[in-house]
Amino acid sequence: MDDGFDVVVLGAGSGGYACALRAAQLGLQVAMVESAKVGGTCLHVGCIPTKALLHAAEVADTARDSARFGVRATLDGIDMAAVNSYKDGVVRRLHQGLTGLVRGRGITVVEGQGRLVGPGTVAVGDRRLTGRAVVLATGSAPRTLPGLEVDGRRVLTSEEALALDHVPASAVVLGGGVIGCEFASVWRSFGADVTILEALPRLVAGEDEDSSRALARAFGKRGIRCLLGTAFESLETTDTGVRVTAAGGEVLDAEILLVAVGRGPVSTGLGYDEQGVALDPRGFVVTDERLHTSVDGVYAVGDLVAGLQLAHRGFAHGMFVAEEIAGRDPAPVREETMPRVTYCDPEVASVGLTEAAARAAYGEERIRTLTYDLAGNGKSQILRTQGFVKLVRVEDGPVVGVHVVGARAGELIGEAQLITGWEAHPEDVAPLQHAHPTQHEALGEAHLALAGTPLHAHS
Repeated sequence: MDDGFDVVVLGAGSGGYACALRAAQLGLQVAMVESAKVGGTCLHVGCIPTKALLHAAEVADTARDSARFGVRATLDGIDMAAVNSYKDGVVRRLHQGLTGLVRGRGITVVEGQGRLVGPGTVAVGDRRLTGRAVVLATGSAPRTLPGLEVDGRRVLTSEEALALDHVPASAVVLGGGVIGCEFASVWRSFGADVTILEALPRLVAGEDEDSSRALARAFGKRGIRCLLGTAFESLETTDTGVRVTAAGGEVLDAEILLVAVGRGPVSTGLGYDEQGVALDPRGFVVTDERLHTSVDGVYAVGDLVAGLQLAHRGFAHGMFVAEEIAGRDPAPVREETMPRVTYCDPEVASVGLTEAAARAAYGEERIRTLTYDLAGNGKSQILRTQGFVKLVRVEDGPVVGVHVVGARAGELIGEAQLITGWEAHPEDVAPLQHAHPTQHEALGEAHLALAGTPLHAHS
């Protein structure tokens, strides 16, 4: 069977379905191929279910600490069946809404494993889908280390961890990046003993050093042990748990091991190599700034393209490519102003350059920073959270980085993206009013201080 379309999208995750929705909105005939469920990793085994677990963890912590707020409550335990029902319900409702939207836009969804068999052709079984443009959006999958076998019972990736039907008594988390820190935070809130084993010298190593240090201190106060600058050496599994040996000989016994060492592109066995699509040594599809691959008429989006592995990056890529195919000449997606959030407790959020990156880019002597302690923010006192807002600016120039640590920090980063994206100076932001009392005031206060007109901060 041959089917002709304007656009064939291979993969229905964040980048793929965003591309399909926007292309259909622009009047193009679109087919979207997916071997699992529309919504991909983010909706089903990534962003959404993990954040549902994190919210349940926040509720548990609030109940446990309710006396601090003058409320008498007790935490009787964690009912994982009920937690999973809540989590799965959130996913189910969002999936239903998304599939309805896809259907309403007239997008043809083809179920099955797709394979690129020509510059404009995707095969799904015996069916051939042809388009004047093909968009590769097959995403990423959890990676592991050589010789470390994931069995789904004692040794898990994030995908198996989301399906656990009980709270583990103890866990070793291999990797102190976003995924590792989020699961460590959830399990600690649920009552597990947690140790993070990270080969790099700090947690969330892509963030500003001050943010990494603040998170490590907060995790320590919560009882999460962090072995930083310590590599994994070996693993032994038993009927009752795992025994992890770290470099230097330290032995860690736990019920489970979570392997959270990152995600790699899903690009093998899909015909990319055979059709001349260039891949880098790690398997990511090589593109130019307009997301064109080495094959005319073939594009790649999302986690398949090296860079930040974020759902909203996939959304931006997908919409950009749809407009590119439609001939609208959109502006390329700016990676440097992409917001980043780690949704643990406390949250870590940022946009733009770290202090170290800014000094390397603009010169040591030209960078100015200001850190505003959330202790001076009324809403943060109400929430009883600790943390800060840190601004990085070029002398007599724009703010090029914003870094936030604290409860609900991710809710502040949207305004910060506007500030860095529009290359605003502190003097531009300082006169803007922020509702009181909100945590957003902390951004305003920080800019007031950096502009030389502090209100509640010391000059």
